[in-house]
Amino acid sequence: MSERRVVLTGMGLVTPLGEDVEGVWSRLIAGTSAIGPVTRYDASTFATNFAAEVRGFDLERAIGEEAGRHQGAGQSTHFALAAAARAWAQAGLGPGAGAGPEGVDPRRIGIYLGAGEGPPDFENFSAANIAGWDAERREVDGHAWARVAYERLSKVRELEQEPNMTVGRLAKAFGCRGPAFNCMTACAASTQAVGEASEQIRRGDADVMLAGGAHSMIHPLGMTGFIRLTAMSTRRDDPATASRPFDATRDGFVMGEGAGIVVIEELGHALARGATPLAEIAGYGASADAFRITDIQPEGRGAASAMRQACAQAGIDPTRPDSAGRAPVQYVNAHGTGTQENDKIETAAVRAAFGEMADKLLFGSVKSMLGHLIQAAGAVELITCVKAIQTGIVPPTLNLKNPDPRCDLDHVAGVARDLNASGGVDVCLSNSFGFGGQNNTVCVRRYEG
Repeated sequence: MSERRVVLTGMGLVTPLGEDVEGVWSRLIAGTSAIGPVTRYDASTFATNFAAEVRGFDLERAIGEEAGRHQGAGQSTHFALAAAARAWAQAGLGPGAGAGPEGVDPRRIGIYLGAGEGPPDFENFSAANIAGWDAERREVDGHAWARVAYERLSKVRELEQEPNMTVGRLAKAFGCRGPAFNCMTACAASTQAVGEASEQIRRGDADVMLAGGAHSMIHPLGMTGFIRLTAMSTRRDDPATASRPFDATRDGFVMGEGAGIVVIEELGHALARGATPLAEIAGYGASADAFRITDIQPEGRGAASAMRQACAQAGIDPTRPDSAGRAPVQYVNAHGTGTQENDKIETAAVRAAFGEMADKLLFGSVKSMLGHLIQAAGAVELITCVKAIQTGIVPPTLNLKNPDPRCDLDHVAGVARDLNASGGVDVCLSNSFGFGGQNNTVCVRRYEG
């Protein structure tokens, strides 16, 4: 079977910087930060009381009267529905409405998400825990716990916490009757989802795939977990500058939330129905560190392997310049969380993968503005790569004022970089690495027929 090329024909997102791709892109290029105090609950006593929240979100505004069917769904599912609707519309696939688009076999439309669990019913769950604690005996009274839980917890809210619910709701909403998957590989999830979805198309299991991710952990349990891991910044005095990837003074990541969904499809299928390819998904790489749950392999071997694999599938030698003498990949969208370990090891991994070419490419992190969208991060950042290719502009890494000597690549500090005078941006890598040692990279390049 001849190689089936995979192109991207639709993009949609919901982020702390907005919900329309062009608007979010303009804010990223301008160096706008979405990070501020948490407003969703009282975080005044938390070591980290700030985040990058999605504010003013309205599902009905995004998907119309269909929103009424999804009122019981969790917030991250709402984000995914809105982002998918925009990607679906841009791809010219029509309203969907559970039957698939006109003229396209719904059995050939699949869905692959990296969607996180829904937020817990925190107040009612906590009430049950408090009621069930027998302080005198210092043990849990299961009957007391169950009595309050039965009275206060919602069956629907409990069901909607399951990560498979987002896939099910999107499949029904858009008539996707082909392969359906959801992965929860932590912060690498939506990059893995796009990469694995592209493989579904390459091997002929589907012609069209909805792919990406959605997540929200801006709630007391989600924030507390990362605070206990000492993974988040505690720069309470100046939240807007707290996310400092590659800076010597970085002290952790900043929590964000949102969704990024793309429509990808086989090239011939896209052209036959008159769709416009926005870019080509040229390569995908995946590896495991097989090291520790929360620590990256110190030399970045897994990360370097994922980048090499993505380049190899795209037919790129990362150690050799392109025909114009430039780096073969002009922009690597870094995982770039702003933790001490991630940033120095990811930098070392880029050097290992690209050799001398590492000094010629741009390697920046938009998490400095968006925060870390956890399972949604990779798909949103892939969309920024597509916009970099379309515009020839690379977004900045904000708050990088004291470069760490161990992070010694060109991180596009402070101000966006216009590469149009030197040939623009033709090829990008988007990196995502997750707890447990999951490494995923997608290579996206300018579409040429």
